[in-house]
Amino acid sequence: MTTKVIFFTGGVLSSVGKGVTAAAIGRLLKARGFNITIQKLDPYLNVDPGTLSPYQHGEVFVLDDGAETDLDLGHYERFCDLRLTRNSTVTTGQVYQEVLDRERRGDYLGGTIQVIPHITNEIKRRIALVGKASNADIALVEVGGTVGDIEGQPFLEAIREMRNDLGRGNTAFVHLTWLPYLKATEETKTKPTQHSVRELRSIGILPDMIVARSDYPVEKALCAKIAQFCDVPAEAVIPLETADLLYRIPLVLEEMRVAEILLDRLNLSPKQEPDLAKWRWMVAELGREKPVVRIGLVGKYVELHDAYISVREAIKHAALYAGVDVEMEWISATDLEKGIGLERLENVDGILVPGGFGSRGVEGKIMAAKYAREHQLPYLGLCMGMQVMVIEYGRSMLGLGDANSSEFDKLTEHPVIDLMPEQTNLVETGGTMRLGLYPCDIQPKTLAAGLYQTDHIQERHRHRYEVNNDYRALYEQSGMVFSGLSPDRVLVEIAELKEHPFMIGCQFHPEFLSRPTAPHPLFSGFIAAVCTQRGLQIEEDSLTS
Repeated sequence: MTTKVIFFTGGVLSSVGKGVTAAAIGRLLKARGFNITIQKLDPYLNVDPGTLSPYQHGEVFVLDDGAETDLDLGHYERFCDLRLTRNSTVTTGQVYQEVLDRERRGDYLGGTIQVIPHITNEIKRRIALVGKASNADIALVEVGGTVGDIEGQPFLEAIREMRNDLGRGNTAFVHLTWLPYLKATEETKTKPTQHSVRELRSIGILPDMIVARSDYPVEKALCAKIAQFCDVPAEAVIPLETADLLYRIPLVLEEMRVAEILLDRLNLSPKQEPDLAKWRWMVAELGREKPVVRIGLVGKYVELHDAYISVREAIKHAALYAGVDVEMEWISATDLEKGIGLERLENVDGILVPGGFGSRGVEGKIMAAKYAREHQLPYLGLCMGMQVMVIEYGRSMLGLGDANSSEFDKLTEHPVIDLMPEQTNLVETGGTMRLGLYPCDIQPKTLAAGLYQTDHIQERHRHRYEVNNDYRALYEQSGMVFSGLSPDRVLVEIAELKEHPFMIGCQFHPEFLSRPTAPHPLFSGFIAAVCTQRGLQIEEDSLTS
């Protein structure tokens, strides 16, 4: 069976929700029994976002196979409960690199290499591959950026060609656009949508559905106007008002029969009646007023919340099943090391230090770990968050005054965190870290064992530095437990403190595997400890619901 494809394009503005919309529609199609997959086409020339600053691209989301990807793939996995592969991420850099490598090998027999057909053919090959590799009934493909972007033109040409290649009954085009509201005239304007559709049609792409995003309610008359001027059936103009909860969007689109409209366009019938009962419960529960706990997230990019989007969502998932709401306190690690905002640590019920790279703010993160240890405050450290926990313990409890990571101080006398041997002498920075899914053995009778309820796990990694084995014995003799180890026992994966109600760090990124319908055990345990800190009671089985 040919994999049918739904393409998502954007007009007027970027960052208005193409990724979330695609993920939400994916959820609805999966609920109808279809095997789906999702792919993101990113027009930037970087091979992947792995070397980009979070200020440029937000969070880098890592997949099982080690692919460093756009944060939208996190939305795809969370909404649709998928485990995607590198086939789901395509960048201009990857496409050009592949074509130029072939040219250098002589694969084109001396021919002239052009954007059309060589670049567009490679894009089409990668789109076809994602469906074939996953044996999907339907592939949802998001084109990053907007219609007018010059760098996006090869991708738009490629998906235009695919309508003819696959047949019109095997493709659908969803165009997401923004409806600006003018306060001066109290009007919602459709002209930008009309212009973006006109631009799309000039390329040769006729949208089958328009999703009209707005911060305000959109009247039926406005939808009718869009349908008339953009030559789209009225029922296929979908007004999508900004939601109070991202997870509400699938239910909003369900009410508007979006799945039925698209399936009709693809000549498909549902394989089963959609069961969204658990999703509806989840959304209702998220909207219910509950006791509030305060979590202090101490990071380097706290002014840009998208840099920690998976962490934020993982906390939300765990809190949902614990029956509490979370108020995030975004605390700048850079401020802390300057002596600014230390009092904010006094007002939180738990501290989380996420992953990161570079020396900026690291002393502030160490201070946060010290505060959590000394005040018996629940602490969860992710990747670097575990490393600073180890550094702080070495300095404060083991007498290793200048204990540090060789990442931050190459001359430190006590490199308790050091570069992994296989990470030495690397020429390239991108894609060379310890990336992707790796196994971990959980040591019995530990906090980690109680949380995971198993002795063997697999988690996603993104790091170059590890606990230095030269110091492991000293730490273990002094009260730190290395409760998660690589199967060969060479690498420390989880560290925890004996004399502390909940202080645990992991070298991996558990946030990437948390789901709204299945919170991650480490986050569930952290939230449970935070609730205990506040004197709140939660159900025992809520941690595994």
